[in-house]
Amino acid sequence: MTHLKAGDKAPEFSALNQDGNTVNLNDFKGKKLVVFFYPKASTPGCTAEACDLSDNYARFTSEGYEVIGVSADSQKKQSNFKNKFGFPYDLLADEDKSVIEAFGVWGPKKFMGREYDGIHRTTFIIDGDGIIEEVITKVKTKAHAVQILGS
Repeated sequence: MTHLKAGDKAPEFSALNQDGNTVNLNDFKGKKLVVFFYPKASTPGCTAEACDLSDNYARFTSEGYEVIGVSADSQKKQSNFKNKFGFPYDLLADEDKSVIEAFGVWGPKKFMGREYDGIHRTTFIIDGDGIIEEVITKVKTKAHAVQILGS
């Protein structure tokens, strides 16, 4: 699981979004940022989480947050996922797992008795100076915005 905690400097990152544009941590300097890592685009849990954040996007922006999602899916899969559900935020296609590994969310998982390596669903809230304010490891996919913003 991630070694990062509140008070740590967020890792610098650079990855392509669903449209092939480069997104860096520095793009969000001076803004609060929600970075949510999810295992796989268009799967039920990831869709529930991404839709919950999308449904509450106006609240995030009104409170000064930007939102980005990250998974190891291809740019095309991220684009399809974003377009299918009309997400108002970028999805990063971290196929080489450089961002995923920098944030320490790649590792052993168990599902239905099978062990494998994958992305641990984790969200980081980062302040305008690039410092991690909170790490959420027990993500409630259908009520994630409430976990981040409160009721």
